[in-house]
Amino acid sequence: MDAIASLWMQLWSDTQTLHQALTILIFLVTIIFFLIGKIRSDIVALGCMAALMLCGIVTPKAALSGFANTAVIIMVFLFVVGGAIFQTGLAKYIAGRFLRLAGTNEKNLFFVVMSVTAVVAAFVSNTGTVAMLLPIVLAMAKTAGVNPSRLMMPLAFASSMGGVLTLIGTPPNLIVDGYLRDNGRPGFGFFEFTPIGLVLLLVGLICLYPLCKFLLSSKGKSEDDANDDKSLNELLHEYSIDNKIYRLQIKGESHLVGHSVGELEIHQRYDVRLLEIRRARRSAFFNAHLQEGVLPDTIFRLGDTLYAVGKPESIEAFAKHCALTICHDKATEENSQLDFYELGMAEMLLLPESHFIGQTLRGMNFRKNFGVNVVAIKRGDEYEYDEIQDVQLKTGDMLLVHGDWHGIEGLSRKRREWVTIGRPQDIAENEPLTHKAPLASIIMILMIIAMVFADQIGVAPVTSVITAGVLIVLTRCIRSADAAYRAIGWESIVLIAAMMSMSVALSETGLSKIIADSIVSGLQSFGPYGVLAGIYLVTSLLSTFLSNSATAILVAPIAWEAAAKLGVDPHAFMMTAAVAASAVFATPICTPPNAMVMTAGRYTFADYMRVGVPLQVIMMIVSLLVIPFFFPL
Repeated sequence: MDAIASLWMQLWSDTQTLHQALTILIFLVTIIFFLIGKIRSDIVALGCMAALMLCGIVTPKAALSGFANTAVIIMVFLFVVGGAIFQTGLAKYIAGRFLRLAGTNEKNLFFVVMSVTAVVAAFVSNTGTVAMLLPIVLAMAKTAGVNPSRLMMPLAFASSMGGVLTLIGTPPNLIVDGYLRDNGRPGFGFFEFTPIGLVLLLVGLICLYPLCKFLLSSKGKSEDDANDDKSLNELLHEYSIDNKIYRLQIKGESHLVGHSVGELEIHQRYDVRLLEIRRARRSAFFNAHLQEGVLPDTIFRLGDTLYAVGKPESIEAFAKHCALTICHDKATEENSQLDFYELGMAEMLLLPESHFIGQTLRGMNFRKNFGVNVVAIKRGDEYEYDEIQDVQLKTGDMLLVHGDWHGIEGLSRKRREWVTIGRPQDIAENEPLTHKAPLASIIMILMIIAMVFADQIGVAPVTSVITAGVLIVLTRCIRSADAAYRAIGWESIVLIAAMMSMSVALSETGLSKIIADSIVSGLQSFGPYGVLAGIYLVTSLLSTFLSNSATAILVAPIAWEAAAKLGVDPHAFMMTAAVAASAVFATPICTPPNAMVMTAGRYTFADYMRVGVPLQVIMMIVSLLVIPFFFPL
């Protein structure tokens, strides 16, 4: 007892030793909670950060520095750009092009995803690569009917493998190259990493597919996949609206031009309800058709395309009297269906306490007051389409409304009057803004160019990404600022930012250097190959829980000293440190891409362990065989 007390007093008196012991304890407890998986990973990471601050191991400023880290900020805004890629339909378009190459076969999709990701990651940061490709791969999986969990982890892992292909592929490559040059030795060539990277990529392609197939086979579908909400096209079909929609064009001889909807009283005179107007807008970059809702003050213009609902005879009479062209040809029939990127549709169930019971839509001036049109009324099993403006509303009536998404969202807030069926906000965000796709693609391409040539143009990558994210929101390539915030994978962001506090703690307490020095010195008796294996093992273990950049900075001088003591060329040792820092897969916190796909793939910490640990061991064995071949000891 006295011995324990004496040891404790010794620890307490030695602040450095005490902090080391507490850091190890917090580190182990954090890993245990990650492995158990009962608490969200971001909450565990925040708990780890809080414990380090409470124990005085890191200052609040140092602990919170991760939230201001450049890489974290880049991740946030790349999520916004990725959200725009998905919402504008670019993801679906690109996915379709990939599917032509891969088909819907899961194995082909796997190899296409990994190959494309690795090539892109060789020239763009792995974080940026995953953020860009994540929505595309999700769209590919949905289209092909493949569980996203079978593709998300390969996507993240391929980005790490691709980083080994070039000098600029990942920060550790540049760190070890700079260390060599700073110490008077020639650095690595741009493509000197490529042969080793290609071998690792090939091994990854061969090994990862069976690992994912058998170890992730029990992963369930996402909540979105299980959603039973009606789609908007299903609503159209249920109400038989889809076969009642007509498309009419305003030509030069039409007397509608220059007049408003309310002025002409179209509904009253022709028994025709106008749902939307599409107007062409042309620019130097792209052509697009804008959707506009039809309100009493809407002015008709030459070239407008009207989408109307009514009886065939009513539509024909309206078209004849107003000199409109009814589009019947096959080429335009594809455009006869409604799109829902600016305008939407929803069902509203009228409540017993509603003030609108007994009133008519005309008497309420419904369209003017609420900014939406009532297309049909469902009463029991009956559907009312004709003369619905003068139908007295009853308790339990279902109103099918059509109009601007913002108007529908505002309508859904009147919970004392009616209940909105489904989730209009979620439905709106899933409807592609296809007319914004060219603009979103231009913003994305300019961002990538700015990031690739950052040194030449003098603009930091973080500046380019933030600018792109802001432009995405301002140009409404994503539906709203709220939608932009929802596009961000906050669990991944908080996880990475909070766990950077542990990286600071390990470095400041000296634990990282103690562990590395001990392992390397213990293996020197086994000669160059043994030390090389030791360096790889140390780097791999540290990079599993630290950022690969921090690990490379820490291990680079150790690898250099080890090579000097053995009297061998340091290039093999420095290459080993760089490869080992990047080829890590065992946890969701070892690289930002791993964390980014965690939510989309519905992975747990244990999933990464099951697939990542065997792959990481295989990569270690292959690397220790390949690196000495290209860089003889």
